[in-house]
Amino acid sequence: MARYKFTLLLFLLMIIAPVYGQTIDEARALYAENKYEEAKPMFQKFLKSYPNNPNYNFWYGVCALNTQEAEAAVKPLELANRRRVPDAAFYLSKAYLATYQFEEAIDILETFIKTEKRRRRKTDHLEEVLEQAKLNLRMLKGVEQVIVIDSIVVDKNDFLTTYRLSEESGTLSYYSNKADSAGHRPTSYQTERGNKLYHSEMNGAGFYQLYMQTKLGNEWTEGKPLTDINKDSVNINYPFVLNDGITLSYSTDDKLGMGGYDIMVTRYNSATDSYLVAENVGMPFNSIFNDYMYAIDEFNNLGWFASDRFQPKDKVCIYIFIPNKVKRTYSYETESIEDLRKLASLQDIKLTWKKDEKAVQDGLKRLQFALTYKPDTEDSGDFNFIVNDNRVYTSLKDFQSNEAREEFMKLQVMEKDLEAQEERLKQIRLEFMKDKDKQRVPAILDLEKRVTNMVNDIKQQYKLIRSIELSN
Repeated sequence: MARYKFTLLLFLLMIIAPVYGQTIDEARALYAENKYEEAKPMFQKFLKSYPNNPNYNFWYGVCALNTQEAEAAVKPLELANRRRVPDAAFYLSKAYLATYQFEEAIDILETFIKTEKRRRRKTDHLEEVLEQAKLNLRMLKGVEQVIVIDSIVVDKNDFLTTYRLSEESGTLSYYSNKADSAGHRPTSYQTERGNKLYHSEMNGAGFYQLYMQTKLGNEWTEGKPLTDINKDSVNINYPFVLNDGITLSYSTDDKLGMGGYDIMVTRYNSATDSYLVAENVGMPFNSIFNDYMYAIDEFNNLGWFASDRFQPKDKVCIYIFIPNKVKRTYSYETESIEDLRKLASLQDIKLTWKKDEKAVQDGLKRLQFALTYKPDTEDSGDFNFIVNDNRVYTSLKDFQSNEAREEFMKLQVMEKDLEAQEERLKQIRLEFMKDKDKQRVPAILDLEKRVTNMVNDIKQQYKLIRSIELSN
């Protein structure tokens, strides 16, 4: 009987072994072809049976890292590195970078570089990653305290249509429908007056560069390259200019940045007809991923930027934030490292709200206004707001006080809310008239009270706006 069982077991192993081997070969073939999404579940299955196999951990970790699951990649790659799997240290450093564990990335890279040098191997690419990790650690020590009020995931190929800037902030558009190999399209920014156009355009070497055109009469001048900003073999795209006409933001994939496209800000010096050295806006705006199209709507007091951090290949996340008048940063010494990493990476935007809940609610109201605002095309203007007997405003730009302008935008949202509640009250009353259902009475009375309070709030808001504007 024992001999029979042994023979049966041997027979089963002979059947299973080829299938098992073929599956591993298939997974490795997919891995070799960079088909990480397909290979990942196969390696994950093997890991469940052999959790301490260093090669399975390595292959799965690399697959997870390349499918935007960096956190899932860390532990498998740590095991593979401890077991001295070739290149595990490099991929582990990339996983640490993607999860904002910059000190850990620096430690692992410095050790790996020493090892590779002893083996007389080139370390140029490792040293580039090390410099990036050091830069990112410096940025982590100065994360800006910015309130991000909302985030919207949209299709990458048409993300610009999500932006809702006021007319006073100028116009963003695509300069061309042709995208580069990474899916980026050249964009343009036209000033509110319509007399200047900043745009990106691909040069002969295949890199995006920035140009500026001026409108003379009905004709545009030929595009003038912004030579102070353009660099060889570097993409520079996504221009935007503040209302001061001086401050220019753009994005670049320069290797000296944090990784991917980085958002930069510079200023025009009229005395020398040149731009100052650009500054990296830092975290949380920039990351090791692609971050771009940074635009500030000064009239709505809202900022916008796009990022493909933690997103699938064809998606991008639009973040809407409240711009700071003065830059403030979190304390690296007192803030917990876990919270700081989340704040820097914007994994949970609600963490940015804890400093000022009122500012969040006010910002959300302004965002609602921006998303729903439709300018009146009639000659009478966008609206009629009576300030006093001598002043009637018909446009947001008529306001002299920024605070009054913000309060007016709140007023418009309040009036829309009132209109919706009045329509709802009207509908409930009609339903009551039809069936005389007494159970509807409490709801009607409650809504009537709410509408009355909203009307009173709106009256007070009118007074507040006039008071602020007239005291300016």
